[in-house]
Amino acid sequence: MNLHSEERLVFAAPSTLTDRQTHYCPGCHHGIATRLVAEVLEELGCIRQTIGVASVGCSVFTYNYILGDWVEAAHGRACATATGVKRARPDCTVFTYQGDGDLAAIGLNESLQAANRGERITVIFINNTLYGMTGGQMAPTSLIGQKTTTSPAGRSFRKEGAPIKMCELLAQLEGVAYAARCALDSVAHVNAAKRAIRKAFEVQHRDLGFGFVELLSGCPTNLHMTPLEANRRISEALIPCFPLGVYRDVTATEKAGA
Repeated sequence: MNLHSEERLVFAAPSTLTDRQTHYCPGCHHGIATRLVAEVLEELGCIRQTIGVASVGCSVFTYNYILGDWVEAAHGRACATATGVKRARPDCTVFTYQGDGDLAAIGLNESLQAANRGERITVIFINNTLYGMTGGQMAPTSLIGQKTTTSPAGRSFRKEGAPIKMCELLAQLEGVAYAARCALDSVAHVNAAKRAIRKAFEVQHRDLGFGFVELLSGCPTNLHMTPLEANRRISEALIPCFPLGVYRDVTATEKAGA
């Protein structure tokens, strides 16, 4: 019997992803996150009506990898830019792809205000607890004791405060329709992340409000770790500080009341 006669293609790149090498460092989870977004947009069949907003940071070149129309926002202004795009083109699917420095530091006010207004946009938030593109400085999400180029002695609660937990913060706002935190350190967690990303786009399509997904990620280059060590750090250090889960889901309330 010819063992190759029944060969089938079981895995392929989504049609929404460009065929080109990314600028991400080896072991970086941005590549996984980018692919998940591309897969969801393909499955939802909305790529031709999608407008992405690229932020400043390691995510800045995302427009080179996901097909569709894009706008590049100034540093920290992705949610504000996406608000304008969505209000001008309410027929389009609009999303941002941001890092922790862009969304939770310089862009914190824009993020909170867009969420509070219930803007019909989807926000994908990469949390690797540092500024990746500019050399590994301390971020709003850096862990207590974490050593970075701007906190060589480690982050101190007394001096810099605790890590900002964006998912919990945004989930308190009434304009938020969906807020979840996932991780990219295992197959099971990656699968859960894809389901969350899909849900964050679906609440936009249903005109329910702001959709938000936080993805715990690794940065081997700036952490001075191997990819495997950076992966273990997610499960051993990040998840205890940033617990995974769905923090707000208005569709769950709908089901409960049905």
